[in-house]
Amino acid sequence: MAYVLKNKKFIASAVTVAAVAAAVSPASADMKFTDVADRYVDAVQFLVDQQITQGISETSFGTDNSIKRQDAALLLANALGFDPEEEYADSGFTDVPASHKWAVDALVEAEIFDGKEGRFGANDSLTRNETAKVLADALGLEVDDSVTETEFTDVNERFAKYVEALADYEIAYGKTATQFGADSAVTRGEMALFLHRAAELLEAPPEPEVPEEFSLQVMHMNDTHARVDVLPKMVTAVNDYRAENPDALLLHAGDAFSGTLYFNEFQGEADLALMKLMNFDAMVFGNHEFDLGSSPEGHEALADFVTAANFPFVAANVDFSKDELFTGLFQSKVVTDDAEDGNIYSGIVKEVNGEKVGIFGLTTKDTENIASPGLVSFSDDYLEDAAEMVAEFEKMGVNKVIALTHIGYDDNPAVDNDLELAANVSGIDIIVGGHSHTELKEPVVIGEEGEEPTIIVQTGEYAKNLGTLDVTFDENGVLTSYFGELIGTGDLEADAEALEVLAPFKEKVDAIQTEEIEATATEALTNPRASDEGGDGSSVRANETALGNIITDGMLAKAKEYNDSVVMAFQNGGGIRAPIDAGPITVGEVITVLPFGNTLATMDLTGADLFAAFEHSVSQAPNESGGFLHVAGAKVTYDSSQPAGERVVSIAYEAADGEFVEIELEETYTIATNAFTAKGGDGYDMFATAYAEGRVLDLGISDWGNLLEELERRGEVSNEIEGRIIDVNDAPAEDEEGEEGAA
Repeated sequence: MAYVLKNKKFIASAVTVAAVAAAVSPASADMKFTDVADRYVDAVQFLVDQQITQGISETSFGTDNSIKRQDAALLLANALGFDPEEEYADSGFTDVPASHKWAVDALVEAEIFDGKEGRFGANDSLTRNETAKVLADALGLEVDDSVTETEFTDVNERFAKYVEALADYEIAYGKTATQFGADSAVTRGEMALFLHRAAELLEAPPEPEVPEEFSLQVMHMNDTHARVDVLPKMVTAVNDYRAENPDALLLHAGDAFSGTLYFNEFQGEADLALMKLMNFDAMVFGNHEFDLGSSPEGHEALADFVTAANFPFVAANVDFSKDELFTGLFQSKVVTDDAEDGNIYSGIVKEVNGEKVGIFGLTTKDTENIASPGLVSFSDDYLEDAAEMVAEFEKMGVNKVIALTHIGYDDNPAVDNDLELAANVSGIDIIVGGHSHTELKEPVVIGEEGEEPTIIVQTGEYAKNLGTLDVTFDENGVLTSYFGELIGTGDLEADAEALEVLAPFKEKVDAIQTEEIEATATEALTNPRASDEGGDGSSVRANETALGNIITDGMLAKAKEYNDSVVMAFQNGGGIRAPIDAGPITVGEVITVLPFGNTLATMDLTGADLFAAFEHSVSQAPNESGGFLHVAGAKVTYDSSQPAGERVVSIAYEAADGEFVEIELEETYTIATNAFTAKGGDGYDMFATAYAEGRVLDLGISDWGNLLEELERRGEVSNEIEGRIIDVNDAPAEDEEGEEGAA
């Protein structure tokens, strides 16, 4: 089985044994130890030759002696190339002698060894089970976490995956066909065999004519959505990483537009002012870059954004040729190694340390449905476009390829996503993605053993993280190792120059926050909680509220603009965070009500899905639940006296004629909600399933923007509810005239 490099950072810091492995050879001198049997001779001589150990005396290696944990640590630290002169974090163990402390500290810091309650167990024997785990971690072996048992009956569940790994890599064998000797102490001879076999596994021919591997570093971000306030910290993150990796590429995977007042007011100008400080190498268009296409000005703001950029754009599946605003900017079907700032290409070639790297861009075809592209069009086959790009790069002698995409990590596979791209188009080494707001804490590797792998990365959203990726390629352009991580921006100090650039934009946005919108609350729109002092015990998380109705009405109206088959909308009560005071309503108040920056999504659900969803919604009633759903376009009746899961009495949606129609279990309905809920937030597993099956479409429209529009459409709002959600166990009584009285 081939050795698997789990990540470059670990290898660089620990598996220095690869350097020694080149010297693996049969015994180079007569064995000086008298207690070493033939089966151990080569292994012991290897350890002596590499100065990893010198035995327990001049004439004895202690082959059959069980090895103590402290001695195993010293042996392993030497084998891995740790330097005894280095300073390592103090492991805090009180039972480790000074002569062995550096080795224990080094291995604990590298998360290879550990102890318990301040004790390392220095003089305890190391079992074969424990050795399997230590060696698997130290060597970075590919370990299958699903393994809970092995062919050896004496290996328990905790160690099974490590024993299996060592057996697979032929580093360790069983004592018998069915017994590993799991709890037996490892002898010094056995440890020598294990390390020798590992070194042979890692051995690489030291031929000087073999070119050195090419190392490439990539920084990336996506779906920043006009979070301009955060960008000064992002500038710091970029500058810090670039200081250590001066040749690193910086890529943006789209959706800089839309989401905050900065975009509403400056339409990308504020974002670009901060982005220019970071010196991007390329950007792909997100669907939100096309939000303004239906405005009287069309894509003028986008064209200005492109023209003023100090970096090029990549778009292999987007055609701007029919929109005159992009004349001179759009280089149709052009792949160039001499890209100019402020131009749009299908792909570009960057030279990094003498090596060529190809970058091409893909934007989701769903842009046609969830944005306003106008005269800009999108090809029907993104996989074909990607394959053409790889072929073009090959013609140019480029064998290292990055797809910069805004198609989503795992979005609707019937349309486009990164997983499908990686699985179906060979020759792509790295996919830097966006659109699905997926926070991949570490890179995802696609590809079967023996195939060239593809690495997928994505940072999440809203400039919360700077993604970093460090990869190496062999002389054929094949990925050989990788390490990727997300650098959080939240705790970083903002860059001083960036703050100066931001200041005039921020001053105007801060002023807008206090501006009154064209709507007035005749009375406070409350956001009650059951614990409110002087309240009536009702809660936004358990009861219908006027504010919840207004929010969902806005969602329903906006969703119908994109799909007139949408029949209802709902909003989780936990996402409604503040009331609105009586009087003129301000922009700041609207944002405070819905502060999470959620977007509008549509879902195709069966009637059975809807019943399951509303059962979950009211499962804790009359107690509070953040997943309690407020609704528009529907009426829901339930009985809180019944067991959870058996409470929903009826669900009906409002038809075009104003009549309410009962939901049928086997029918399919299109509904609208926020993206958090649509992806299964608040425990909505049925929505998570719909998302996984491609039945969710994120329209990407701001939730607070919807609310603002709905408030202005109404002009005047009150705190009255309408009986959209009724608990028959707590229904209001009727007075003598047959009218509903107070509950």
